[in-house]
Amino acid sequence: MRLVYKPDWEETKERYRAWWAGEALDRCCIWASAPRSDAPNEDPPEPPVRIEDFWLDSDYIGRMNDYNARRTFYGGEAFPLWYPGYPGWQSHACFLGADIELKETTGWCGEVIPEADLSSLDVSNLVIDSDNRWWRLAKQQLHDMVEQCRGKAIPSLGAFGGSGDTLAAIRGSYRLLLDLVDCPDAVCELEIHLMCQWCEIYDVFYGIVHEASEGSAGWFPLWAPGKFYAVQNDFSYMISPKMMSDVFLPAIEMQTQFLDYAVYHVDGVAAFAHVDLLCEIPNLQAFQILPGAGKPSPLTYLEVLQKVQSKGRNLHISLAPSEVEEALSLLSARGLFIECYCDTEEQARWVINKAKEWSKDR
Repeated sequence: MRLVYKPDWEETKERYRAWWAGEALDRCCIWASAPRSDAPNEDPPEPPVRIEDFWLDSDYIGRMNDYNARRTFYGGEAFPLWYPGYPGWQSHACFLGADIELKETTGWCGEVIPEADLSSLDVSNLVIDSDNRWWRLAKQQLHDMVEQCRGKAIPSLGAFGGSGDTLAAIRGSYRLLLDLVDCPDAVCELEIHLMCQWCEIYDVFYGIVHEASEGSAGWFPLWAPGKFYAVQNDFSYMISPKMMSDVFLPAIEMQTQFLDYAVYHVDGVAAFAHVDLLCEIPNLQAFQILPGAGKPSPLTYLEVLQKVQSKGRNLHISLAPSEVEEALSLLSARGLFIECYCDTEEQARWVINKAKEWSKDR
């Protein structure tokens, strides 16, 4: 399949396949995108009047995605990802009945489980209503995106939650922390129930997009030739590795067994404490090490990066163009994926060429 906004898509897919398999390439994989040097001189689409239509109006979302794709150079393994952004309304929590207030840059989700004692909850009552507004809209928006981007870009599955984070949304993070002390077994049981639902949601969404995607891509800027998603538990920032293992690991293992391809989104320095535990999951091919907002470069945490590679797992990091040479002097290019946003198309082409020179299979 040829994409209008990514003419070398066939070659790019082969590089992704090799990366997932942990094969050595002529360079590390690198996402090097930048404003096109020949970007058309045009104004962006007229924004909608209502704030919620920034997230819900498929026509506006399509025009905005097309506007951005026309103006972007997708170098290396970068590709045009057709994505409405993440205000949270497409999430598992909303499908379960959570209210959400949509803002200009995000959304705020309400709680669903009011019970004082989580152990008294009948999990069989926690179901997705087929008439739920957000559930119906999510499916329709995916259908709209597939038609809008056909032959141009890859439609995103979206970001609809995962282990721990969905429960934190519908229960509230503070109460969930108390639940982990008061009734950890009930939390684990609920997590398994939610992950079974998550897999069903994924199958519905994958069924809509996989033909146009020739596989799948989610909110995370990677592509895979089968069922792919970024596994995460951002709530784990606040708990110990033992609690993570006892309560949340069973659902995470279930998720990785369900998926064909998985990268674990390790978000925040405090979450690095779970890397040893997560490296023991057999079906987890890759890790994204993301220090978090306001933190220094991932290269500051070299011990964590090298640990991931020493375990035979692929590694994804986000760097400035000026950091790529240092990264490739410290890390093996095998299985390494660098996400790099450049100021100009010339800079993006330069960093791709230099990455080939600097890459070593260590």
